[in-house]
Amino acid sequence: MCGRYIEVQKVETIEKRFQVSVPEQLGYKPSYNISPGQKAPVITSEKPDQLQMYQFGLTPFWSKKPMYLFNARAEGSKNKENDPNYRGAREIHRKPAFRKPVRSQRCLVVADAFIEGTTEQGLSKPYLLYLKNHRRPFAFAGIWDRWKNPQTGEQLESFSIITTVANELIRKLPHHRSPVILPEDAEKEWLSQQTPLQDILGLMSPYPAQYMNAYPIDPKIKNPRAEGRELIQPIGQRLQPEKDFQIKKDLYLRGMGNPRKK
Repeated sequence: MCGRYIEVQKVETIEKRFQVSVPEQLGYKPSYNISPGQKAPVITSEKPDQLQMYQFGLTPFWSKKPMYLFNARAEGSKNKENDPNYRGAREIHRKPAFRKPVRSQRCLVVADAFIEGTTEQGLSKPYLLYLKNHRRPFAFAGIWDRWKNPQTGEQLESFSIITTVANELIRKLPHHRSPVILPEDAEKEWLSQQTPLQDILGLMSPYPAQYMNAYPIDPKIKNPRAEGRELIQPIGQRLQPEKDFQIKKDLYLRGMGNPRKK
């Protein structure tokens, strides 16, 4: 699963990378610890040329109360054992909370890296996972929905990150699930309303492990209110050796800063 992630780029960087506009009143704030319930930047199929802030943790339109479904399993009810070699049906489109969004309400979830705990210890033993060669920001495959509070009439836009089986790197933590990270050339296809459902389901695959890496960080990330660069400072070795030893420095210094001032 993916319940914590990072997005700390300047708005200008996001605009350039995804070819979107960022409204001045958006209220975007960089965060080293995006947690369920917080607002986070997304690009939706409804407004593919604009950055928006939606709540992390989806509430289906038919729900009577908030649900905070922050992850959506690509396999649906299949592969309950989380077999990493599973190649069977992706039945997310059969789940009541996700069958409408996965067909017509998809989004790109903008991120720089994500946090994962081990299977047994969870976020008491967290790792930061990132894409090599400074590939950030990138996009998780997401789905969104719009819910109307029956008591107040207030509308809430929220999203889930789609997950799939773990790749070889994530299994080393060890952990059994992985967020779906979209290849850059598949992002427009993901957002397009014209893309057949079968093609959408075909994009729900683990990101290649050879293009990723991870290192352990302090368990204080476990506190959803914790914030700051120190949260992602390495406290141990990377899982895979790298020739570029500048990645550690760049990950929490390059491309970060205050969002565009009003």
